[in-house]
Formats: sequence, structure tokens, C-alpha cells
Amino acid sequence: MAAETGTNGHRAGALDRRAGFSHAPIRAAVILPWERPDRHDAPRAADARLAEAVGLAAAIGLVVVHSATLPLRARRPSTLLGEGQVDLINRAIAGQSVTIVIVDAALTPVQQRNLERAWGCKVIDRTGLILEIFGERAATREGALQVELAHLDYQRSRLVRSWTHLERQRGGFGFLGGPGETQIEADRRLIGERIARLRKELEQVRRTRGLHRTARRRVPFPVVALVGYTNAGKSTLFNAMTGAGVYAKEQLFATLDPTMRGLGLPSGRRVILSDTVGFISELPTELVAAFRATLEEVAEADAILHVRDAAHPDTLTQRADVIGVLDGMARDGMIDPAWPGRLIEVLNKADLLGGVDRVPARNGAVAVSAITGEGIPALQAAIDTRIAEGMELADYAIAQGDGARLAWLYEHGEVIGRQDAEDAIRVRVRLLPADRARFERLA
Repeated sequence: MAAETGTNGHRAGALDRRAGFSHAPIRAAVILPWERPDRHDAPRAADARLAEAVGLAAAIGLVVVHSATLPLRARRPSTLLGEGQVDLINRAIAGQSVTIVIVDAALTPVQQRNLERAWGCKVIDRTGLILEIFGERAATREGALQVELAHLDYQRSRLVRSWTHLERQRGGFGFLGGPGETQIEADRRLIGERIARLRKELEQVRRTRGLHRTARRRVPFPVVALVGYTNAGKSTLFNAMTGAGVYAKEQLFATLDPTMRGLGLPSGRRVILSDTVGFISELPTELVAAFRATLEEVAEADAILHVRDAAHPDTLTQRADVIGVLDGMARDGMIDPAWPGRLIEVLNKADLLGGVDRVPARNGAVAVSAITGEGIPALQAAIDTRIAEGMELADYAIAQGDGARLAWLYEHGEVIGRQDAEDAIRVRVRLLPADRARFERLA
């Protein structure tokens, strides 16, 4: 995606291409400032968090030549890290041709600038890294627009004291003259104008997606959405269940754009399976807002498959991160607060644990291996059951000769009983609530 701010010739992304990102390999260092999280659940292990950050760097082709966890006793406004820690990293990367240092934390513009001066190379924080990954992976127009919007929101927040050229004044023109506007004001104004245009374009995309959803309701097929932590194996499971060729790789954020395919279930019912972007801890707020349209598929879903990497040492914390995002969506009114009733937990990568029988599956969870296919029939049966639980049982008397209404019930519901009499055809049918309401409006 090529997006220009129109102010300084940079792409609206976290990484400066002039720093060498167009040429591989790029040597990088990953630093994790570690402090115990202020939350009641088990804190994310530092080694797992560092491994995740290294994986994020590798996801965009960086070669990590140094990684370290630094205990953070107090946050310093100037550099976040202590003076001794800054010097320690400077010595560690000296002579290693490190082009970029990734600090797996949120940095202020001033902290970023000071660390760049101390280490003599580009520095980005966790938000900048995730934005860069999204910028490289988004393939559809919707994804590209969403990523550009997130980049610009992030860049606008950086227009404070971090760009030295912004102190220059630009003179007026025409007859009035005067001091004109400062460069930072011009940059902020141009970015704001571009953001406004992007939001209009995204609104059109959302309307188009709404029309597509309306068309699907006319079919209609229930929607089953795959959600989960990034690299949990959602796309591999999607391919295994549907036979699709969606890009799937052992890589963080391999999927960014939603993909949908039809899926037949054991009962003969057909559903639409939707693969969505993976969640991650501390997802940048810019991306939470920008990817609202993508997450609308979850809002529309009749069943939600929470795909977990059962073999990951940090699987419980990853689960908490995903549940936290869904809870936040419910609080914001994006999904029904009763979403847990539509959830099926899928414990993937059972092959790494010796098979599905070796995976402790509790509270209705289903263990599967997307690689070997083991457990997928049980998962399809669980989806069948969950969809059926969400359907309502209704009895109707259809006039003889009203073949259109009868055909509608057969097409949109599950007719489980029928009695043909001289005056009417009495049917008992299971329907999704929306379909029941539509049918009764047609009466």
C-alpha cells in the first residue's frame, strides 16, 4: 500500500523506507522493557512476550541479531529505560550493523527521538511495528484503507517535538503576507484532511459490506466466524474445513483481510465460514478503531469459533487477550453482550501434543489438528449443534396451493415435521430468529 502524508514524502507508516527497509536482510534488535502487569490474572511470562516480539519482527523479514529483556523499575520520561540500560544496549548492538531497534512498549515521540540519538539507528515501538506489519499484509482495498487510516492516526500523534523541521515557519502568499502557518500546523492539517477522506471511503466500504450481508441473509446461510490470537492456526483450519487456498503460514499476522467460504455441515445445513484478522495483546488503539468494519463479521456471526494454539506455553494468557477484545466490543455495542452463548472454543495444534486425546478439552471445547484433520468432524458437529440451538421452533399452517411460502420454509429453515390435510399443510420448522421474523412479516 502506497500512502503519502503529502508533507514530508514519507509513507504513512511507522518505518522509514529510507532507513533501508526496501533492501533485505535488515538486521534488528528487539528490546522488551518488562514490568509486572497491573492486572489480577497471571502475568504474561517475559520470555513468551519477548519471543512474540521477535516473531513480529520476523514477520516483516527482519533478521534479529540481538534480543533482551530489561527490568523496568521506573519509567523515565526522556528514554523510558534507565541510563545504564540505554548504554548496555548501545554496547550490545555496537559492531552488529543493526539498522533498527524495536522497543516492545509504547514510546512517546520524545523517547523515540532520544533513543535514536543514543543508539544511532532507527527506533520504533510496538505500535509502530504492528502497524508496519499490517501495512505490508493488507491486500484488499478495505484492508489498505483501514491500515492507512491507522498509520495516519498514529503519525498525527507523532507531530510533537519529534520532527526538527517542524519548527520552521512557512511564509504566507498573495497580498496578505504575514508569518503564515508553521510546518507542523500544515502537516497536521493535511493529515487531517486525508483522514477525513479515508473515513468517507471506509464508510462506503461498510455500506457495501452491509449490502453483501443483506444479500447473504436472503440466501440465507448462518455465519460462523473464526477468531483467535494471531498464529493460532485460523487460516490453516479454515483451509482444512473448506478446501480453500487461503494464505496460511507459521507466521504472526499471516491473515489480515476477511475471507469467506461456504461450508457443509453433517446435518446438510450450509454455513458461511469467515476467517478474520488475529488478535494480539496491546493491539494499537488506532487499529482497533480502523478495523471496525472487519470485525463486523464477528458481530453478524451466528457462531464464533475461538481458535487457540493449545500447544503454546502462553495459551491461557492469549485466551484472556481474545476474550478481553470481544468483551470490549460488547461494551462498545459492536456485538451482542450475549456473545459467549455463541462461542465454541477450538483447541488447535493437537498434533503437537500427541493427538486430540491428549488435549484437555473442558466446557464444551473441541480439540483439533488443522494439519492432520483429526477432530474436524467433531468440530463440524459442534457447529451444527450450536447453530441448531440458536434456531427457534415454529408451527405454521400453509394454505394448499401456496407453494411459494412452503418452498421458502424449506429453503430457509429445517422442516422437521409435516402433515398434509385437505385445508392446509401443517409444518413444524426450525428457523433462525431473523428468518422467523421475515417469514411472519410475509404472511
